[in-house]
Amino acid sequence: MMYFIQTNLFIIFVLLIDRSQSYGFYKNLDNVKVKTRPVIQQHAVKDLVERLLGEKSSYFDVKVQSVTDSSQKDYFKITKYESNNTVQIIGSSGVAVAWGFHHYLKYYCKCHVSWEADQLNLPEILPAVNLSIVANDRFRYYQNVCTSSYSFVWWNWERWERELDWMALNGFNLALAFVGQEEIWRRVYTKLNLTQEEIDEHFTGPAFFAWGRMGNIRGWGGPLSFQWHNKSLVLQNKILFRMRQLGIIPVLPAFSGYVPRAFKRIFPGSNMTLTGSWNNFNDSYCCPYLISPDEDLFQMVGEHFMREMISEFGTNHIYNCDTFNEIIPASGDLNYIAQIGKSVFASMVQVDPDAVWMLQGWMFGNSDFWDMNRTRALLTSVDIGRIIVLDLMAELNPQYKRYDSFFGQPFIWCMLHNFGGTLGMHGTAKRVNENVFLARNMENSTLVGTGIAPEGINQNYIIYDLMNEMAWRTESANLTHWFTNYTIRRYGKYSTHMDRAWQYLKDSVYNYSSDIQEHGKYILVRVPSLRLTPDVWYDTELVFKAWAELHKAISSNDNLTTTKTFLHDCVDISRQALQLKLDIVYSKVVSDFRNKDLQQLLNSTNIFLWILSDLETLLGTNKAFLLSQWLNSAKNAASSDTEKELFEMIARNQITLWGPNGEIKDYANKQWSGLVATYYYPRWDMFFSMLKNSLLTKQPYNQSAARQAFFKYVEQPFTTNRDSFPPYPLGNTIKISQEIYHRWNYL
Repeated sequence: MMYFIQTNLFIIFVLLIDRSQSYGFYKNLDNVKVKTRPVIQQHAVKDLVERLLGEKSSYFDVKVQSVTDSSQKDYFKITKYESNNTVQIIGSSGVAVAWGFHHYLKYYCKCHVSWEADQLNLPEILPAVNLSIVANDRFRYYQNVCTSSYSFVWWNWERWERELDWMALNGFNLALAFVGQEEIWRRVYTKLNLTQEEIDEHFTGPAFFAWGRMGNIRGWGGPLSFQWHNKSLVLQNKILFRMRQLGIIPVLPAFSGYVPRAFKRIFPGSNMTLTGSWNNFNDSYCCPYLISPDEDLFQMVGEHFMREMISEFGTNHIYNCDTFNEIIPASGDLNYIAQIGKSVFASMVQVDPDAVWMLQGWMFGNSDFWDMNRTRALLTSVDIGRIIVLDLMAELNPQYKRYDSFFGQPFIWCMLHNFGGTLGMHGTAKRVNENVFLARNMENSTLVGTGIAPEGINQNYIIYDLMNEMAWRTESANLTHWFTNYTIRRYGKYSTHMDRAWQYLKDSVYNYSSDIQEHGKYILVRVPSLRLTPDVWYDTELVFKAWAELHKAISSNDNLTTTKTFLHDCVDISRQALQLKLDIVYSKVVSDFRNKDLQQLLNSTNIFLWILSDLETLLGTNKAFLLSQWLNSAKNAASSDTEKELFEMIARNQITLWGPNGEIKDYANKQWSGLVATYYYPRWDMFFSMLKNSLLTKQPYNQSAARQAFFKYVEQPFTTNRDSFPPYPLGNTIKISQEIYHRWNYL
């Protein structure tokens, strides 16, 4: 009876709070929600808890009890009395309850759930608590359109289930659901009389779906098999079913206006323009047609796609569409820009009258084209509340201030953070911790949510853990205390040395505060030359101090060395330190060459290669840093030997050449065991041989010739090679890490 009374009092409280900030003037957003019955969401969360905790899940009693409130903000309440060992969690949706469950694990049980590993040592007696939290905003958003290619592309259902659980645990109630859309397009193109050959020429391979979907490229890495289409369709329906069960709103794709070149054959009288080349892709793989927005064909194609997609997947009335992702419109005329917006949206509402258009605001960062007038023309081309803008990199390059809170359209403040899924410690903790509140409290702010939008995941988990908390925190965290508590949760106990290590990292790699910066272009993963500059903005000695504290923790009696999270961080912190050591040695190599000191050059290049070799060995001790995980996932996604070869080739290509001729070379670089040994090491070795030969022959070093040689003898052969790599970690992380530390710490 007491629990019933408290529950209903809390619901009344939620209904009364903060009505002045409800989004009443965004009436058009009301239909963007999950309609799954509360009891079904409740059972889905129970299953999630059991998947995570096993038999200990019986300690948790979860209940979904929705509240009708104009703000539609989620809430959860956690109750645990001293007199029993059951934790009761109620919430407004399945996501809210899962969020509350995770909150209890983090802040009362000192547990940790992450992409890399979990730490779930529950205390024998669960802590008492009586806590209520209401979300700051209506939406918590997850994903970037590129994440589907850089991270999710080869996933099976087991891996997707884990990610969907993680999304719910972190409170995300809005996320892209892009799997399987190529099959919908195949059906549409077939109905419009394209041949199979013409369809094959248009679709990219899976590793490049993101850019094919946005009209940047076509055909590269294809074709797609019917087996792939069928498997993707089954997987997408599983994903959507689980998302809706948990209360996560799926964002489906819409028609952006780009079509295969074969449309010119079928519709010769229609007005279409070839897009410009994106990142210098040649005509074989660039430049699909963009249908003119005033053409009836635009609406016909868009409506065909929407009907086919909704028939297959259902809808929650929100759709993503990005017509000008890194592409300049054919005209800057305001009427043309507005007509594009009207046409894109019209193709949605003709099929779904409740449609809301989610638009990535990435293009607005190109201020040379997207000035105030053009941006206003696009964003006001549809009614207020029918577009949600993702301010995609608001932590470094916010657009909401430039464009008057997007001229009244609602927006979501996103942290992008990562490009290409690259590895390397970095982040802007201070800005994340403060600037969300500035955006939310700005006069006439139209912020309706927060989100994370990395191009790739499985890196820098700490900065995402911090960002996710901005959805419920009412004020900025004390970062010193927060980093300390993070170490306790991550390792299951307090370690003085690991606390110090992470404080050093907080004050170095995670203190970035300048304008937009595309981190990931580290010297060791770049094309060798004599003109490279380290990607460093911090005091590198702090990273070396963190490295030292890590090894003090190993040598102490902290008993961390069997913890999966610690073993991961042992590799990652050591990797970061070795990356910086390579920067130091690289500078010495350049200096020795310019001084024409052959003996010193031989010494410094040998040290560089030795460190690279040690890095390869260290990375090979942990599953998260294995090239084989990526390649084997690609091959396992195939349905035939031919497809297996294709998928391995494009998996290798994406992380190296990124295109047939290295159009975006090393953009998606990875510091993985196997990749270091067979790609970065031989490329640097070849470079050093050229430098030595230059001094011996007294001939100038030729960078253009070197790049051609790298491509011919290292880069392109890597993409076509089919050598396998160890599928499991090799060696003892702790022992190898200690050996490497003692070898290179002095440098």
